Amino acid sequence: MKEWWVQVGLLSVPLLAVYLHIPPPKLSPALLSWRSSGGYFTYKDQNIFYRDSTGAVGSSDIVVLLHGFPTSSYDWCKIWEGLTQRFHRVIALDFVGFGFSDKPRPHRYSIFEQASIVEGLVRHLGLHHQRINLLSHDYGDTVAQELLHRSLQLLMLCLLFFLSHTLTRLLSCRSELFFFFKGSGQSSGPTRSLRQQTISRLCSTRQRPLRNTRFLFSILQYINQRKKHRDRWVGALMSTSVPLHLIYGPLDPVNPHPEFLQLYKKVLPMSTVSVLDDHISHYPQLEDPTGFLNAYLNFINSF
Repeated sequence: MKEWWVQVGLLSVPLLAVYLHIPPPKLSPALLSWRSSGGYFTYKDQNIFYRDSTGAVGSSDIVVLLHGFPTSSYDWCKIWEGLTQRFHRVIALDFVGFGFSDKPRPHRYSIFEQASIVEGLVRHLGLHHQRINLLSHDYGDTVAQELLHRSLQLLMLCLLFFLSHTLTRLLSCRSELFFFFKGSGQSSGPTRSLRQQTISRLCSTRQRPLRNTRFLFSILQYINQRKKHRDRWVGALMSTSVPLHLIYGPLDPVNPHPEFLQLYKKVLPMSTVSVLDDHISHYPQLEDPTGFLNAYLNFINSF
């Protein structure tokens, strides 16, 4: 009998080949509407998609939304209208390699480049001298941490971290934050559908399967970057004077309750925390948009 890993390998190769040849699904009417309501700016010959909505009259507050992996700015669709009722400007972008933004191949994707793209968008919109709130999730959390490290405190009123792949896991026998990605198999409903659609679009069949695989691995280098630059990005959180807030879904399998929450409060005692209902998992802005939005606005309105 062959070793189990040989059998798994023999089974995985054809399954991967089939997966990479599955054509991307057609865009839903909601996604078509999302794209048509946005625009593009150019960063180093790359077309970056973004949305910029003018909202509340009499408010000068601005919020920039940073999405996670492997999705896009559409992650914020369920709370977009609620945010426009509180903020004067609500802005979101698709990072390069994601959503409706360009996906150059070959390309060295990095958190540092994504942070520079956010800075480029802020300059493009003429907001680089104004205070900005950052609302981030997952992959976007690490981008936000890099922005913190670049001393952008003067541009930010407050920084919200809600549960992500970013603030994860205890190092063995050490009370530190360790950054890495671990996929969750517990997503369901609209979250699963959105993730599958995005991954399919990342692996477009207009490219050869080998190139698709290389592209996906290139995007996933952020995992190694989190490990390599852990001190830089955790240090930014620990040393910043920018107000921090965590919105936490206790059912998130990536950041298990209560261990994650205990570690977070120990490492970042200056941060405030909102804990949502017990059934809320990794995508609280989609799973419980009302609870998430209330938690965020309570934090913002406390200043």
